[in-house]
Amino acid sequence: MIKIGVPSKGRLMEQTFAWFGARGLAMRRTGAEREYSGAVDGIDGVELVLLAASEVPRELEAGRIDLGVTGTDLVREELADWGRVVAEVAPLGFGQADLILAVPSVWVDVDTLDDLDAAAAAFRAAHGFRLRIATKYHRLVRDFLTENGVADYQLVDSLGATEGTVKNLTAEAIADITSSGETLRANHLKILSDGLILRSEAMLFRARASQADLGPLMARLGL
Repeated sequence: MIKIGVPSKGRLMEQTFAWFGARGLAMRRTGAEREYSGAVDGIDGVELVLLAASEVPRELEAGRIDLGVTGTDLVREELADWGRVVAEVAPLGFGQADLILAVPSVWVDVDTLDDLDAAAAAFRAAHGFRLRIATKYHRLVRDFLTENGVADYQLVDSLGATEGTVKNLTAEAIADITSSGETLRANHLKILSDGLILRSEAMLFRARASQADLGPLMARLGL
């Protein structure tokens, strides 16, 4: 039995169902709305597993699903050595968003990572603690800032609306996913000119630990 992990709700689930449906695999939820169960029609030996998008990387790593649909941002954030654990099978053509680094628009002298590094050093000297960057993506942001030589900062976890943390005085900058940038502008934030951390999109991943024969399914999907 081949198990495919798919986001359990919202537009990502609907678009994933449509992507598979266009290739002859009709996915559907079964049971009540709050029951995370589903079925696949059009091919034998395939089971649908409905999960939160953030759960898909861990289930792939553990080998409890053979294939999974989720964002590339979540895979790279959740799995330290993601390329060893999973393989990218196919981009699905939706769910595009950028993980970016943004600062208050009023910081007119801060437009690049070098500017941010200088501002962070000045902030620590003035306030006695490190400049705070709110994010849900600690691994990706830390690696990005380290690679670009930014120091004197601390990452603080964002459990809600990340863009609002600067206004609420719980952070001085943010790193978050954005598609249009409208929410950033509404909260008087600007993206650093070299602050693109990752371009993310929905992707079909394969668990490298899978022992399932995926050949017939891949042929059916045209992959």
